[in-house]
Amino acid sequence: MTDPAHTPRPLDGITVVSFEHAIAAPFCTRQLADLGARVIKIERPGVGDFARGYDNRVRGLSSHFVWTNRSKESLTLNLKHDEALTVLERLLADADVLVQNLAPGAAARLGLSFDDLCERFPKLIVCNISGYGETGPYTDKKAYDLLIQSEGGVLSTTGGPGEDEMAKVGCSIADISAGMYAQNSIMAALIQRGTTGRGTSIDVSMLESIVEWMGYPMYYAFEGQSQPPRAGAAHSTIYPYGPFATGDGKSVMLGLQNEREWQVFCEQVLEQPALAGDARFATNSDRSANREALAALIHEAFAELTAAQAIARLDEAKIANAHVNDMAGVWAHPQLAARDRWRTVGSPEGALPALLPPAINRDFEPRMDPVPDLGEHTRRILSELDYDPATIERLAEAGAI
Repeated sequence: MTDPAHTPRPLDGITVVSFEHAIAAPFCTRQLADLGARVIKIERPGVGDFARGYDNRVRGLSSHFVWTNRSKESLTLNLKHDEALTVLERLLADADVLVQNLAPGAAARLGLSFDDLCERFPKLIVCNISGYGETGPYTDKKAYDLLIQSEGGVLSTTGGPGEDEMAKVGCSIADISAGMYAQNSIMAALIQRGTTGRGTSIDVSMLESIVEWMGYPMYYAFEGQSQPPRAGAAHSTIYPYGPFATGDGKSVMLGLQNEREWQVFCEQVLEQPALAGDARFATNSDRSANREALAALIHEAFAELTAAQAIARLDEAKIANAHVNDMAGVWAHPQLAARDRWRTVGSPEGALPALLPPAINRDFEPRMDPVPDLGEHTRRILSELDYDPATIERLAEAGAI
């Protein structure tokens, strides 16, 4: 049987050069690195990706940076220096993919647009990730995750029902969605290049990525109908589907999907079989319309139970449920431990735990290499590009690297 730890990965031999910061592009390229690609991350000398300074929660390192930058090589280049541009030219000559999410217009000013590069590097795939895309009236607007959540309608669907109770999603979903679509599109472009022999240009917009994810609430509000109401942690249109407090001060998340489950829930979980025939709760629409009355009945029943007892009843009745975990609960999650989903990666501050990529391919182990220090690989990469030690030192002294 083949040993996955010693089997080639799908993107072995692919080189990605990335001008990236924050989350969207780094998350894209980290996923490419997971699959074996060599990712060379271009950073400004002395400063680097500004996400390095978002916080210092991981033994002095940024939580965002640790998450999205393992398995990469950090090369510092001052692109305002002519000799740094020569380095970049040599680097791109052997690259397969260029990824960038610089400020609007910055890549074009640096000569990094696909039109500028395609004649010299005809096999190069250029992926641009931006807030609003390369055309249209919003092209030059700055974009951050919360702003895109707002423009894309996410905030109109999250939080509580009051006008002042909107809430952002607690992780960077606009960045994450754009990074995932970028990675997927790059994989498709590599396959396409195998057929055409040519590179291509990819334009990924954070706005369009997150609006794709908003398909259900958009169609729910089709042709001027009311949109799903904000319902906190509960489902806006299905009930009961959300968190319910238990007698030990904890909460249990549960969700019913059909009338059979509603009857079983009344009989086996609430131990109130007559409730299944209550006209106020006859259908999901009825239950959703009368959710306050139903919530009171569920909370009354759950007040006599601990969270563990409530989950045991729900499991026995085959009603979908979940613990309401905080981050400590996720770090210690028994399912992740049972499936051996944790690995250790290096970093400038020593070994750190890291979750394996979610998709399991039995034929190979994902790449799980260290998180790089700023400029850690600069000299080695320049040596590979045939720069001698004296020239490298001169470039460093001149501020080009």
